[in-house]
Amino acid sequence: MTPTLRPLSCWKSLLRQSRQQKIIFRSLTTYHHSKPASQTPLQTQAVRKIKTYPPPSSPAQIFKEPIKNIHAEQIAVLDPTGARTNLFSKTNPEAARVGDILLVRLKTGDPFAGVCINIRRRGVETGILLRNELTRVGVEMWYKIYSPNVEGIEVVQRKAKRARRARLTYMRKPKHDMGSVQNIVLQYQRTRGVLGRPDGERRQTSKKKTKGKK
Repeated sequence: MTPTLRPLSCWKSLLRQSRQQKIIFRSLTTYHHSKPASQTPLQTQAVRKIKTYPPPSSPAQIFKEPIKNIHAEQIAVLDPTGARTNLFSKTNPEAARVGDILLVRLKTGDPFAGVCINIRRRGVETGILLRNELTRVGVEMWYKIYSPNVEGIEVVQRKAKRARRARLTYMRKPKHDMGSVQNIVLQYQRTRGVLGRPDGERRQTSKKKTKGKK
């Protein structure tokens, strides 16, 4: 037997009925009876206000450059007068530069003089490199300008022309080596000693020299 064929409109009506039944079933299952407003417990209880606190201040905002602040505090302790800072400051026109002959006096040990061939500015770790010739042997010494062992730094002789380089490492070659600066330092110490004496002592020394000649 051949199956009975129904028209397309009949199938559409059946699908509509099935959809309506599903909607009714869903509405019956999801139906909710709302309680009256008088029975809600939230309105009977008092609402507590939670106290809020502002966020703590970030240390990054207070200390924007912590390393720089630490260096400034240490320099203020090691160099209270600011003389050494001013001696190697870039803004000071009379500051010590590479090529100058410097004399470093130490609290423990002999002083050392030499040509400044490098200035390394690193805050409290600022150092200078001096080169001299002792017993015909080139000697280089690093000194931290803020070191407690350094008693003083003096400029013995300034370079005639400003050096075009930040590091005068070419002075290590025999062609450009300045050699020993001991004679220049001795002459500087003599002139400083004569100028530092009072007038009475100068006259006595001059009289002694004249007596010795007679």
